[in-house]
Amino acid sequence: MATLDRRAFFRTTGLAGLALGLAACGDGGTTASPTSGDGGGFGSIKLQLSWKKNVEFAGEYFADTNGYFKQAGFSQVELLSGGGSGTSVESGLATGRCWAGISAPTITAPAVLQGAPLKIVGATFQKNPFAIISLNDRKPIKEAGDLAGKKIGVQDSNELVWNALLKANGIDEGSVTRVPFQSDPSMLTSGQIDGYVGFVTSGPVNLRLQGHDPAYLLLADAGLPLVAETFTVTQETIDNERDKLKAFLTAEIKGWKDAVADPAKSAELAATVYGKDQNLDVKEQTEEAKMQNELIITPDSKANGLFAMTPELIEQNIASLAKAGVTITGEQLFDLSILDEVYQADPSLKLA
Repeated sequence: MATLDRRAFFRTTGLAGLALGLAACGDGGTTASPTSGDGGGFGSIKLQLSWKKNVEFAGEYFADTNGYFKQAGFSQVELLSGGGSGTSVESGLATGRCWAGISAPTITAPAVLQGAPLKIVGATFQKNPFAIISLNDRKPIKEAGDLAGKKIGVQDSNELVWNALLKANGIDEGSVTRVPFQSDPSMLTSGQIDGYVGFVTSGPVNLRLQGHDPAYLLLADAGLPLVAETFTVTQETIDNERDKLKAFLTAEIKGWKDAVADPAKSAELAATVYGKDQNLDVKEQTEEAKMQNELIITPDSKANGLFAMTPELIEQNIASLAKAGVTITGEQLFDLSILDEVYQADPSLKLA
């Protein structure tokens, strides 16, 4: 059974090493909610983020700042920074250090197969941000067939996703030159490589701010559809705290509706409040927020609501995981019934 690099399939900025491990969630820069207060029928919870506090978690910031968590009955929601070694949503949930976490199928699936009693109950990003990033004025890669004859930068940690992409498109690995890569975009701008595996929310944004004209091919549009920024909880929470989970998801939906409607405010909250110790640039974060909206807002999420996954999308994710060597069923990994109940109870939560 394959153990996947959490950042190798996922994350909107930066790559890191293996994130699946036995270490429990550390406090990793725990921040008490600015709007936290006394009371709240559901008390205080800890939400483990998938990465450091940047605009990727704008919906959580809005849910906190605008009081949606408090309205839902939580006295406090602590946002635990992710990223770095020894931080794992899955192991934190398994040990009870986190009540809920934001992760990805590519890391949760192996944990489930190893016996962790976890389920994904919603997906913020309907499309994974992984992409092949290139330049329009060089040799743009706009479809999988364009990879042939190209030099592509691939980090070692991204080998699994790279091989899965080739397999999904029937591309002979010998037809593409893989070049060792350490996330340095100057290799692209100087012509050393024709493209690299990176994140659409950050790579093209930074290239554009540097005066370049980037092109990108989302892996989700190239035969490898996967969701990301998934809400993961324990089976016990689903079984015994269903109302609490529905209240949490309701607050999250409200927060993300605000976030997608206001990228500039999303960036401001990330750079000046929640991630103020990350030295984030508001302009760059605003552009990232706009890019991630393209991963969040799809015809299906408009029709069915934020975080929802159609049976077809679930099947596509299972098939993509199989291409990466992870064999699991939809029933083992996903439970969207809670989210269905949320929208049945309040259809107004859906996007207008």
